[in-house]
Amino acid sequence: MSIKETERIAVMDNLIAKRVKQKHAAKQLGISVRQVQRIVKVYKREGINGLVHKLRGRESNRIIPREKKDQISALIKLHYADFGPTLVHEKLTEIHRLVFSDETIRQIMTENNLWKPKKRKAEKIHPYRERRACVGEMVQLDGSSHHWFEERNNPCTLLAFIDDATSQIMDGCFADHEGTFTLFEATEHYLKMHGKPLSLYVDKHSTYKINRQANVEEGLKDQQAQSQYTRAMNTLGIEVIFANSPQAKGRIERLFQTLQDRLVKELRLRNISNKVEATRFFREEYISIHNSKFGVCPRENTNVHKILTKQDNLTKIFTIQSKRIVSKDLIVQYKNTRYQLLPQNGYRYTLRNANIMISEDNEGKITFNYKNMTIPYRIAIPVVHFPKRIQVVTSKEFVERRVIIPSPDHPWRQRFIASY
Repeated sequence: MSIKETERIAVMDNLIAKRVKQKHAAKQLGISVRQVQRIVKVYKREGINGLVHKLRGRESNRIIPREKKDQISALIKLHYADFGPTLVHEKLTEIHRLVFSDETIRQIMTENNLWKPKKRKAEKIHPYRERRACVGEMVQLDGSSHHWFEERNNPCTLLAFIDDATSQIMDGCFADHEGTFTLFEATEHYLKMHGKPLSLYVDKHSTYKINRQANVEEGLKDQQAQSQYTRAMNTLGIEVIFANSPQAKGRIERLFQTLQDRLVKELRLRNISNKVEATRFFREEYISIHNSKFGVCPRENTNVHKILTKQDNLTKIFTIQSKRIVSKDLIVQYKNTRYQLLPQNGYRYTLRNANIMISEDNEGKITFNYKNMTIPYRIAIPVVHFPKRIQVVTSKEFVERRVIIPSPDHPWRQRFIASY
């Protein structure tokens, strides 16, 4: 008998001896008066055994048959050996029409050694940052290098955009690496789909932030050194915010943990093994499925994305831009190559010693711009080789090192004999 059933003996005895009323016994036991009447009747007929639950020691009437458990276990071993209980529950319901709770699936997997319960580690406490109120107010951007196609192809990087207010995936693509041009391509697709967010939340990867001091020109303008990507975002009026730790952008970090589990298995089930097909599946199918499961509602039902205008020339903005000084003979050196500028009449003397902007696109095409004008050019010297400078040492800097040879009777030449 349980403790609860044992306590009922004294109450039933007092009730039969009419020392308490039925309503008082019901309050003591926390049950209804009708249930007290039923228990008293059984107690008078069967005694103490009548207070014991009838299913004690018997299998539940709602137990899952052993054949059904074996069927579920066989399906998991065959198709979902490395899946988690929640994802297995979804696939069994969606594909095999086996409707069971995820907790039931977890218990079956634990019984058959298909899932080992994990112990939670004590994590460091970081201050909570409240979500932004509106969609588009802050978008977190990051890349995750992983074996997304497992052994079917080489590892690659997934670039993902997640809205801070809703935790919904806004866009993403697979690329070789988290480089400047790959980010330009991914951001251009995002801007054409959703518009310009108010801010982007990124880490301090060298693609986003240059970790050096400002030069003289930047210091005079009270500016920090900018990467090409940050410069492009500032041109579009998008603020770039740098996170000081991975925990600060924890929402997109947790997103990649989920994707490295779920998305990898979805790609495996569909036998997708290349970046182009994976990007199409991710954008057209997976994002909507993921957002329906993990997305949350924003505090304010307002989308603050700004639309692209005609002045937002993405083809021109998403290029590698750098400044060079034009020589007196209108020569500009860029990437170890010298270019001869061929300006129109009237600009030959103006371009001397002037700062000119060089733009290079993804295909390697170079454009020279001066005051919103494109200057034609030709290659003067294809490759410039600089010979290594030979270090010249003066007599004042040269110090002759004397080679000291120890004498035959020097202690270093003596044989060491241990004394005991």
